[in-house]
Amino acid sequence: QVQLVESGGGLVQPGSSVRLSCGASGATLDDYAIGWFRQAPGKERKGISCISGQDRSTFYAESVKGRFTISRDSAKNVVYLQMNSLKPEDTGFYYCAADLLCSSWPDEYDYWGQGTQVTVSS
Repeated sequence: QVQLVESGGGLVQPGSSVRLSCGASGATLDDYAIGWFRQAPGKERKGISCISGQDRSTFYAESVKGRFTISRDSAKNVVYLQMNSLKPEDTGFYYCAADLLCSSWPDEYDYWGQGTQVTVSS
């Protein structure tokens, strides 16, 4: 059973940076594609970024391209989401999810963490 745990959220000011971490127990994250999703209040969960498990290809939503970077640390069994130049519209609950292939659709993922809140506000 894959158990994912997110960390690193908080309250930050516009223009600042935050790094989210997705750790796992019961699995090696390199064996999975890991996606990051954001859910804003009253809205559907939306795919933000994904890193594949095989060739480490990365994918980004248009709204975060050039600002967010997804990466792996295999030694630590962690996937990071580095978020720079944060905007108020980046506010939401951030989840990491694991599956065999990257997808922007939440329903494609079998395993989910419990999420971490990121609030961008002055």
